[in-house]
Amino acid sequence: QVQLVESGGGLVQAGGSLRLSCAASGSIFRINAMGWYRQAPGEQRELVAIIASGGTTNYSDAVKGRFTISRDNAKNTVYLQMNSLKPGDTAVYYCNAGITPVAWARRFDYWGQGTQVTVSS
Repeated sequence: QVQLVESGGGLVQAGGSLRLSCAASGSIFRINAMGWYRQAPGEQRELVAIIASGGTTNYSDAVKGRFTISRDNAKNTVYLQMNSLKPGDTAVYYCNAGITPVAWARRFDYWGQGTQVTVSS
């Protein structure tokens, strides 16, 4: 069984910074892309940033230049460094990973439980 456990959310003032972490554990043969999504109240979940296994990254226009995604493959962990935070960044942030649990299995999509980020003005 695979689990994604997030940490690092919280309350911060506008202009501040937070760093989110997401560690994958359990039966893991290979981790492909890892990413962060967010969902604000009354809104659909949206992609924030994604990083491929080789390190290629992509960001939504809303966070480009302010957020940085990175990963430590030895620790099966993905990070999201969030700088210059705005009230509009307030949302529940979810970690996502495409994981092959064993060599002969297909890849599955896994989600973390979510971590709240609140940015006050």
